[in-house]
Amino acid sequence: MAPLTALVLAATLALPGSSPDPVGVWPLQPQPEVVHGFDPPESPYGAGHRGVDLLGSVGQPVLAALPGTITFAGALAGRGVVVVDHGVTRTTYEPVAHTVAVGSVVAAGSPIGTLELAGSHCFPRACLHWGWIEGETYLDPLRLVGAGPVRLLPLWRDTPLLRRAGVPVDRPP
Repeated sequence: MAPLTALVLAATLALPGSSPDPVGVWPLQPQPEVVHGFDPPESPYGAGHRGVDLLGSVGQPVLAALPGTITFAGALAGRGVVVVDHGVTRTTYEPVAHTVAVGSVVAAGSPIGTLELAGSHCFPRACLHWGWIEGETYLDPLRLVGAGPVRLLPLWRDTPLLRRAGVPVDRPP
């Protein structure tokens, strides 16, 4: 997959009744290539890709995408993992040699560790697996940096423009 660029439409328009996504930062700088995108599972135990893989280099600083509190920093299933709690959501980063302690409060863009090779989803290349979770629901973390899926919305909020102008919607003006 080619690197994402600023040409990606990045508007985070809120649907009625929903709140806009928080604005975060890329966990690797400069903006990395997305090697493997988000592919949520169809069931809690189903196959899928519960985050994105970002191409990086061994030893590269890994940054918190959003401000929050470190709730896990250690080894899990043989790879270094850091979890940052943001209240309603949390972000996950692996494989990472953590440089933060559980309970630490971090700002968006704060270093939380360095990228490791062991446990990389892109082995033999070094990739950061970056996840975003709300409760038990996996979300596309690229939404945090405006690079998630583009949502096309109608030009009207509640009523089509033609109907507001007194023109029946089922026939052209």
